[in-house]
Amino acid sequence: MTFNPYTPAHDLAAKIAKRELSPVEVMEAYLARIEQHNPELNAVVTLHADRALDQARQAEQRLVGGEDLGPLGGLPLVVKDLEDVGGMVTTHGSPLYADHLVEKDSINVERLRAAGAIPIGKSNTPEFGAYMQTSNQVFGITRNPWNLERTPGGSSGGSAAALVAGLVPLATASDGGGSIRIPACFTGCVGLKPTFRRVPFRPDPILVFDDTAVWGPLTLTVRDAARIADVTFGPHEGDPMAVPRHSGSYEGTIDEPTGKLRIGFCPDFGVRVQSDIAREVEAAVKVFEELGHEVELHRVPPPFAGKAWSITSVTSVYLREHEALDGDADKIDPMMRRGMERVRERGADDLAYAYRRRTELCQWTESAFERFDVIASPTLPLEAFSVDLPHPFEIEGESVRTHDAFPFTYPFNLSGHPGISLPAGMTDAGLPAGLQLIAPRFREDLLLRLGRRFEEARPWQLAPEHYRS
Repeated sequence: MTFNPYTPAHDLAAKIAKRELSPVEVMEAYLARIEQHNPELNAVVTLHADRALDQARQAEQRLVGGEDLGPLGGLPLVVKDLEDVGGMVTTHGSPLYADHLVEKDSINVERLRAAGAIPIGKSNTPEFGAYMQTSNQVFGITRNPWNLERTPGGSSGGSAAALVAGLVPLATASDGGGSIRIPACFTGCVGLKPTFRRVPFRPDPILVFDDTAVWGPLTLTVRDAARIADVTFGPHEGDPMAVPRHSGSYEGTIDEPTGKLRIGFCPDFGVRVQSDIAREVEAAVKVFEELGHEVELHRVPPPFAGKAWSITSVTSVYLREHEALDGDADKIDPMMRRGMERVRERGADDLAYAYRRRTELCQWTESAFERFDVIASPTLPLEAFSVDLPHPFEIEGESVRTHDAFPFTYPFNLSGHPGISLPAGMTDAGLPAGLQLIAPRFREDLLLRLGRRFEEARPWQLAPEHYRS
């Protein structure tokens, strides 16, 4: 059988289970693609090829012996370098952890491995996952498969670039302010940010104050996202904040009808949106009307909570890494270091401010979901920006504040609502645009079913032609 690196993960697992493809054949094919394409992308920054091939051979032997390899059986997996894989280094994109060899999988990786996935290495991330692009002092810049002079976004940019370039069929991702949805938007794939703590964290080294960041699926198709949700969501005794499992199967119900939905379309949140992105997202939203849903413009922007999000995020980093300020401060990115120093000086007052703004934001979401079943918006107001920039400074020649470069993503980390980014079309420069859907808390099932209907009605090109050869 001819190998297609863009076979969706659920189809690829089925072909392996039917022995139409072998785990070794699949592993060798993806390792060859990493060797061919990764040098120009720098998406995969740590690779354990021999170990992965050994595990693929073991999986093949079990398969021949009649064993069920699981829903992700035999699929190569790259793990975002904020997350642990036993026997691999986890750098967090920081010189502080450049040689940090870990012994135990994260809970997320543990569950993916139990479902049959084979971790092969690490994908690049900005330092501590803190930025909208993917670059760090340890491994350098990761580039976007659609245009090597543009970023794939952050902080799961390495994972997104690896998926869209066909280097792997599976990759992990996390989202503290848009870090799943931003790369999904910039590279044209699917990114699901779950409700807070659907995927448990192992409290290592300490249980930190962090109720905005989540692990979640970053995939080529909506069905793949549903399968990963089934595998990874659910409580764990190691995480006191993890939430109960969904009562059913996300993938098992993905083809069920949603019923007629009230969708509130927020085209701008009161900030500038690149004109061709606005055009593509508006056309994408019309698909829902064609599917029989009621779409209504919702021009009541949420209260500004950008500073509140920044305070909450850097406080979490400070709690984990504050000791470095006393001895290794020069190893920390200067912008991050300044934020940590501010937490040390006035953390309590800043948190009091942040939680007032967060309360106001939750009042806005409560009001919005009294009117609507789903909120739709652009995922981002701009296309992928230059790899030479730390973050975007303007949209169509007009200066923007830092938070106005990702105004549609971070509010829902503060509010805890699940969101999904879907490819909405292409900009005039030939770069992906994204559509974001937000649902009430714990309604990932609704987002996946609605996303699946959208995917069927508006199929998208999974990757640039260059990587299809």
